[in-house]
Amino acid sequence: MAQTTVINVPALTWTQLTNGDVTTITFQNRSEYDCYIAVTTDETEPTDLSTAVKYGPGQGENSLTLSTAFDGTSGADRVWVYARNAIDVFVSHA
Repeated sequence: MAQTTVINVPALTWTQLTNGDVTTITFQNRSEYDCYIAVTTDETEPTDLSTAVKYGPGQGENSLTLSTAFDGTSGADRVWVYARNAIDVFVSHA
């Protein structure tokens, strides 16, 4: 299901940015703290930061294609965010 929204991410909690399977996504870290983005192939949240990509304040991606950006996770279709502090993340996907 498509969405364009701001998601409130609690501290120290993996939070799913997608509300269904996606192939591309746009997102922006709208906080003053770093966040970590990871992908999975289902609704199972990541267990650590080993495959996550760090994004600083104000950073993000526009029309990021999951299969090319996270090619180490074959079939990735869910996107997750983690932060050490509560943050807001803008997200848009079809």
